[in-house]
Amino acid sequence: MSGWTTEELEVIGKAEELHLAPQREDGTAGKFVTIWVVRVDNDLYVRSWRGQQSRWYRQAQAHLAGRIRAGKIEKDVLFVEEDDPAINAQVDQAYRQKYRRYLSYAEAMASLPARTTTLKLIPRETDTAGNA
Repeated sequence: MSGWTTEELEVIGKAEELHLAPQREDGTAGKFVTIWVVRVDNDLYVRSWRGQQSRWYRQAQAHLAGRIRAGKIEKDVLFVEEDDPAINAQVDQAYRQKYRRYLSYAEAMASLPARTTTLKLIPRETDTAGNA
């Protein structure tokens, strides 16, 4: 079970763009950046088009937590590095399919530099006071 509701998977998975804010060192959300997101089965994945040099990716990797927005969904998430070749092949295909009208960018998202930055998004549970 991924922890996502059916509605969240639908809304986020179909969103053209995702707004992602990696957590800062002090625990607050950083600045939102706009990136692409794909759905594979009941999981959501993001990658850095700029590879490991991207500032948001380095911050996400350092703190493994952040916040996302897509449509009416806004949620705290954990970032889990994905290095399974079979999953990454499915993520490659999902980028090519979803963003096929942007062929050169979709191919870049399925290339090795971007593939090394694959992060699975896991919803972070919060209590009624909003604390993770």
